[in-house]
This record gives sequence, structure tokens and C-alpha cells, in this order.
Amino acid sequence: MKINIPESNHPRVVIVGGGFGGLMLARQLAKSDLQVVLIDRNNFHQFQPLFYQVAMAGLEPSSIVFPLRKYFQKISNVFIRVTEVTAIEIENNRIQTPLGIVNYDYLVLATGAHTNFFGNAKIASKAISMKSVSEALYLRNRILEDYEKALTITDFDDRQGYIDIVIVGGGPTGVEVAGALAEMRQYILPKDYPELDSHEVDIHLIQSGDQLLKGMSKQSADKALKFLKDLNVNVILNDRVTDIEGDMVFMSHGEPIRSRKVIWAAGIIGSIIPGLPESAIARGNRVRINEYCQVEGTGNIFAIGDLAFQLTESYPDGHPQVAQVAMQMGKYLGNYFKLKSKDKTVKPFKYNDLGSMATVGRNRAVVDLPKFHFQGFFAWLVWLFIHLFQLIGVRNKVIVFFNWIWSYLTYDQSLRLIIRPFVPEKMEEEPSEAK
Repeated sequence: MKINIPESNHPRVVIVGGGFGGLMLARQLAKSDLQVVLIDRNNFHQFQPLFYQVAMAGLEPSSIVFPLRKYFQKISNVFIRVTEVTAIEIENNRIQTPLGIVNYDYLVLATGAHTNFFGNAKIASKAISMKSVSEALYLRNRILEDYEKALTITDFDDRQGYIDIVIVGGGPTGVEVAGALAEMRQYILPKDYPELDSHEVDIHLIQSGDQLLKGMSKQSADKALKFLKDLNVNVILNDRVTDIEGDMVFMSHGEPIRSRKVIWAAGIIGSIIPGLPESAIARGNRVRINEYCQVEGTGNIFAIGDLAFQLTESYPDGHPQVAQVAMQMGKYLGNYFKLKSKDKTVKPFKYNDLGSMATVGRNRAVVDLPKFHFQGFFAWLVWLFIHLFQLIGVRNKVIVFFNWIWSYLTYDQSLRLIIRPFVPEKMEEEPSEAK
């Protein structure tokens, strides 16, 4: 069975994934002579850099997502299908989905990556990742529910298990989550939970390496460490979590930490779709591509973003798995298809590093640009502006901007809601009457 997509005399480009890379590519090919089919398990694009603010009750989920169909409302050559791709049939130029088969002339894999638990199934079942809006909401619920429970617990050690938090991974996500939690402890808990001594709340950030923000300058890493220490975050370097048992988190070197919440931000692994040549799979489940983003060992399959692994002289370990790489690859590939359709020469892809940044709470951020680095209040303003500018939709930009202004002026947010998913009760079937 085939998915119902209008037939076309023009080549069909199937894009799997509506993240930064996939959306940019579809945007580049909109109104072109190519038929574009964009496939994603969600009907919306998610702005991943602000997931942590949803988890910390700073932003509402709807302000950092944008409906894919709304984005392409007036575009006649782009078709959206909400489903998952279960396999690729390279020899037949088609993919399999639960809804049916989709044929392609060109296939672009922009599936991104998911949380890497490094093969530890036990930790994977107990730790909380943050790679989607749903997971961010789950984390928000857990934090608020545990504060509510802590109010009823008189035993100190038991209470610590509910209110203390462990964050694993000292990259941008881990640093930003730790900073946001520290500010919640400082400004929110004393007002919302006056019966709870906020000084009892311990926030632990664990990094396996000897510095935070690997990939950024040592100057920025050291400043981020100072910011976190100023916020009374317990930063543990050169150690890692080996096990989680009950409310105890065990380390490879240090003493166990009592906590029922372990936020895992320690790494990502590519989201591979079965059917690709084994020779094309690189470390970290990434897909090897050539200088034109073409998957090695294939003729008309491409990969972009976090999934893509391209070796260059400047990036011998592949490009960093960040949004800028995905967006630049998406833009490049859109131009590639347009030029190829006109039999024009295409130059190889070259990544232009625009810099990296991370925020550690209000007035605190670190920014690395290609030629210089800076930290503090100005860096924080740059971080705010860049992220606000990258959001899709005027409504989202306005809502996020006013949320940030309100939070900055009042030291408060108004989104601390515990919203549990509704699960209808199963009704027992009435026994059929005997005939």
C-alpha cells in the first residue's frame, strides 16, 4: 500500500525529519520545480535550544513549537505526512512507514539524534532525557510533583531524595539546566513553598571530563564554572554516573548522591533508519557522507544535521552536532537540488562556524565567536537576541519576549503547572447475550 501523495512529473524529494535541517531544506525547495514530501512523527517543528526553559516552567510548550502545515500553507509543492519511517529500500527507491510505502527520487535523512545512555539500559530506564517537548513537560511535572511530596515528608534523608537533583553532562544543555534550577531554588521556592527550606535543595552537575562546555574555549568554560559556583551548584568534574538504584545515584569515584531525579544530558546518538549500507554507519550511529552530503555507498540518499558524519581537514571528528550545522546543510542541499535540476556545477559543502554560546541564568552567559570570546551580561543579551530571532512565527517571538521580560522584572514565572496526560479508563466489555 502506498501513502496517498499526488503524482507529479517532477522529481520527488522525500525529507525525513522536520528539525532544523529538514525544515530549512523544505523551505529552500518550496515553490521549486521539485515535489517535496516532508515526513515527521510530529506535526510541528520543535525549537530544541529552549526545551530546558519549558522544563523549568519558564516558557509554555506552544511558544517554542510551530505547526508544519501552517508553515507551508500556501506552498503547492510541499506535502506533509505525519508518520515514522521504519525502513529504507535502497534498491526500490522507496521507504516504509506504518501508513504505507513512499517512493522517492531523492531521499534526505534529517532524523537528528536521540539521547545516548552508552549502552546502560538500567540508567536509560531511570534517567530523564530532554530531547522533545514531551520529555521537557514530563521533567517539569516530576520536579513540581516532588516538591509537593517533599512538603509531607518529615525525615531529612527521604526528603533529600525528592528535592535534590543530579544533572549528568556538562555541555550547554547541562549547564543551562543547572543554572535555571539554581535560580528556581533562589527565587521561586521561597515564595511557592515557604514551608520547605530552599537551602536543603542541592543541585549536582556531573561532567566526565576536566572542564565544562567541551568544544568551547577554556576561557568560556572557566567562566561558566564560576557562574555555576556563584549560584551554589555543586559541579563535579572527572567523574561519571555508573548506576541508579532507588533514590541513590552511584559514581565511578565519588560518594553516592541521594536523588530521585537524574537529568541526562551527557550525549547523543544518531537516529538510524534500517536499510542503509553498514559501511555508511560511523561511530555514534552517524551516517558517513561525502562533500556533497551524499550518503556513502548510495546514489540518491543524503544526510544532514546531527545524523551526518562528514570528515574534513578542519573537522577530523565530524562537524559539531548543533543547529547551525543542520541549517547550513539544509540550505546547501536545497541549492544543490536546484542546480542539479539545471545541470549546473555544485560546489562541495563547507561549514561556516558562526560561534557557540550557553547561558547560565539571568545576566550570565558565555559566547565564543570565531575571533573573540566574551562573557557576562552582554553575552546574555546576545544569547537572548539570537534565540529570539531564530524562533519561528511572530506569535512565538512575541510570547517568548514578553515571558522573558516578565520573568526578568518580577523574578517569577506563572507557568508552574502540573499537567498530567489524560488516560481514559478501560471499560470492561459487557458479556454478549447467549443466542
